[in-house]
Amino acid sequence: MALWKLLHALALVSFLFAGKSLLITQLYTYVCGIAPQNPKIVGGQDALLGSWPWQVSLKKFGSHFCGGSLINKNWVLSAAHCLINKTTGIRLKRFPSMWQVSLGQLQLQGGNTDTQVSVGIDEITAHPQYDSGTSDNDIALLRLSSPVKFTNYIRPVCLAASDSAFNNGTASWVTGWGNTLQVTHREVKVSVIGNRQCSCLYGSGVITNNMICAGDLSGGKDACQGDSGGPMVSKQGSRWIQSGVVSFGEGCALPNRPGVYARVSIYQFWINSVIQDDKPGFVKFTSSTLLLCFFVSLVVSLLCLL
Repeated sequence: MALWKLLHALALVSFLFAGKSLLITQLYTYVCGIAPQNPKIVGGQDALLGSWPWQVSLKKFGSHFCGGSLINKNWVLSAAHCLINKTTGIRLKRFPSMWQVSLGQLQLQGGNTDTQVSVGIDEITAHPQYDSGTSDNDIALLRLSSPVKFTNYIRPVCLAASDSAFNNGTASWVTGWGNTLQVTHREVKVSVIGNRQCSCLYGSGVITNNMICAGDLSGGKDACQGDSGGPMVSKQGSRWIQSGVVSFGEGCALPNRPGVYARVSIYQFWINSVIQDDKPGFVKFTSSTLLLCFFVSLVVSLLCLL
């Protein structure tokens, strides 16, 4: 009888913890991707304070180095190449004390100090299959030294679930501070470019299924150095869902050279395996242009054969 009671108690505790985990996951799904200070969107200009409350400035020794996105109160999503020096091969992720993130920030220097929060980094996990030569699996997770409090200026973004579809032409927004001369947070509207077309533009073998491309083929709209690790998001209903992590490109905003991003939906299992508690909010994104996408993809495939 005593053994039965013990087993019953253990089962109850397990159920309660499982229920807590599910509740927290549902909570992040509920709060993620909501930007109260973002009433309308315009591309290619300075962002308004609070327009993108998940945007993070990843600082190395106090200076802006890369972008990132807040995905729950304890974790930030960024790019692996921000944390590994390609020239020396030194894995900077081994030294989390050199890093700090700033949230609720519009300007890199001065400005909105009342909304801004700076937090240290305790742990950095780059994807184990990240390839610095090809930029495949260019994604990393950073655990904050202390949890952040959500405000109208600091909120998590939703992440694209594994069954999401971002078809050719899907409207998207990329945010960041660009090169270090841009001290004010910027936003630019771009369109998703299908992987077949992107492969045609970059050449065979460059674009993998772990990547997603976006930009303006006429040029002039793109992420740039300093935006690396930052989010590309699309809106579905009232929520913003992150589809990509700024990874690489050829130049900045050149014609027929779209930006290339780590495809977030591919990494749902990996992200959940790293973040044991307080799972981020994953939301399925569905493009509404399936038929058009099919014809565009077919035309592109034929052009690639020419």
